[in-house]
Formats: sequence, C-alpha cells, structure tokens
Amino acid sequence: MAEFVREVMTPGVVAVRPDASLAEAAQLMRAQDIGDVLVADGQEVVGVLTDRDITVRAVAEGIDPLTMSAAAVCTPHPVTVSPADTVAAAVELMRAKAVRRLPVVEDGLPVGMVTLGDLAKSENPESALADISRAEPDHEGMAPPRTREAG
Repeated sequence: MAEFVREVMTPGVVAVRPDASLAEAAQLMRAQDIGDVLVADGQEVVGVLTDRDITVRAVAEGIDPLTMSAAAVCTPHPVTVSPADTVAAAVELMRAKAVRRLPVVEDGLPVGMVTLGDLAKSENPESALADISRAEPDHEGMAPPRTREAG
C-alpha cells in the first residue's frame, strides 16, 4: 500500500488558460481522454474544470461553450496537496472538502493530479471503485446519438 501522494498521483498536468473557451477545454479533455483540466494563469493553478462543470454549470444553463471561459465555470481556488503528503492526509482532505480530485503542487508548480480512483486503487485494490478506476473506457460500447424520426 502506498504511503505518499507521489506514489499514487497521475504525473503531469493538463491545463488551459483562464480565458480558454469551454469548447477548447472539452476538446482537450476528449483528446487526452480525461475528465478534468487545471485552469492555470501561467504556472499558478487558479481552478479545476471538469466535464461535469461544463455540462451542469454551462450547457444545462443554456450558456454557449464557445463563448464562455474556463475561469467562469471552474471551481476556483482548489485545495491542493504536495507529492510528499501522505495518502491518508489526501483521503482526509477529500473527505473534509467533499472533492474527488486534488491538484498536486510542488514548490508552487502543478506536477500532477490525484483522484478518488487513484486513492481507491492504493487503499483497497480489490474494491469495486478500484476495479472501475483501472478499467479502460468503453468507447465502443457507447450508444450512437438518438435522433427523432420524421413523421
């Protein structure tokens, strides 16, 4: 079982500028096969933007994702952890703040992300959440978009 965040985090950072459109962010998420990006102003993390944020906070409200910025929809001032923090501390922080992902920051710079799934795989590798987190996305099993039939 891992002891430190550095052992379970996903290294590397996928980020967008605060003024990037939600469409740009969504396209990046699709290209990288991920569900979240950091919103960064230079090297400073100013927010976390998830696919759910785009859906619930923008699209469901009728906001045009081509014109709305990532900064306007992201969760600002995210709670972060260090690679040297313990896994137990990350779990407690997620529980206390009710978040599913934590940017990993070292010396003020983002270096990765740790997710609830990462922690589940570390803490209980046999759990259902760990199994789901390890599974490859089933893009082939996705149903095609439904259309209305004429008539």
